[in-house]
Amino acid sequence: MTWDASHDSRSWRIPLAIQIIPALFLGGLVYLFPESPRWLCDHDQPDQGLKNLAHLHSHDDVQDPYVIAEFNLIQAQIAEEHSQKTKTYLDLFKDWPNLRRTILMMMIQASCQMTGVSAIQYFSPQIFAQIGIPTDTTLLLQAVNAIIAFLGTAVCIAIIDNVGRRPLEIYGAIIMSGTFIVNAILIAVFPATVSNTGAHWGFIVMTWIFNFVFFITSGPLSWAIPAELFGTAMRTKGVSFGAMTSFAFNTMIGQVTPIAISSIGWKFYIIFIVCNLTSALFFWAFLPETKGLNLEDMDDLFYNSPTFVPGSHWKPSSHLDSDANKVKEQEESDVGTGKMTYGSGMPTDQRVERVDLKD
Repeated sequence: MTWDASHDSRSWRIPLAIQIIPALFLGGLVYLFPESPRWLCDHDQPDQGLKNLAHLHSHDDVQDPYVIAEFNLIQAQIAEEHSQKTKTYLDLFKDWPNLRRTILMMMIQASCQMTGVSAIQYFSPQIFAQIGIPTDTTLLLQAVNAIIAFLGTAVCIAIIDNVGRRPLEIYGAIIMSGTFIVNAILIAVFPATVSNTGAHWGFIVMTWIFNFVFFITSGPLSWAIPAELFGTAMRTKGVSFGAMTSFAFNTMIGQVTPIAISSIGWKFYIIFIVCNLTSALFFWAFLPETKGLNLEDMDDLFYNSPTFVPGSHWKPSSHLDSDANKVKEQEESDVGTGKMTYGSGMPTDQRVERVDLKD
């Protein structure tokens, strides 16, 4: 889309400039985030890592047994990673566990773009015009879509740790495919040359449902899941590779959509129908559930669980709850001794002892 200088440029400059305001607000909030405990431990700041972990999980109680158990688990994995040679991008493909994660990450990001969301967001005036909805109305509906996106993301945050990642990806893709089926039929039966208010509202409602489901499922999960799949040493490389995949497919959709709309019309929707259904099938077969797992469990998951997920009985080898109980029992046995071996940078009454959790 280009501006041909035939209208007042403020019509697009001002809306574009207004978007800077929330961006500045969100950017400012980054400075209020506590630094990642894993990053701190990985960069020789274990004292602060423990404090941040306690701040996130136990209201700053560094003596909390669960915090100590998780801290020990983090330290153990980082020590193991440091004992190995420096990781490179080639390690994403060197063995099957890492290649499996890379394929999943790329598929999650690619499938997010192939839901059809970018086509709708970028070219909604042309898409809605196929069924006879004018551009002014479409732009108003896009404002409603922004509210729906906010609500959908809020729902995702509320339910993700209860429902899990895997069901949201599978059923979300199926529902989104259904909305495209309905809209493809509406465009085919009621083209722009046929005025039908009911068809217009049906198309609008299906688009709203699509957006709501997308922002509960694939939208936020396409960034949340890849960040969970790799250990500390490989996470930034893995996530960056996933981001590259996302923008590659995003660019492709941006280039193809206007040509496809003008050339094949509603038949373009068949691509998104098929892609959503095949994504659902792929996730059912190959996407393991990461709900309730620690990031330190990811290597265990991908090295020891089957590639074909249905029927898998894999359980993590780490047991934070039982480890926390061991820490609690040892703390109770050491009450009043003043014993401590870790945390020399903390006040004496706040130091914690590293507990050996091996059986």
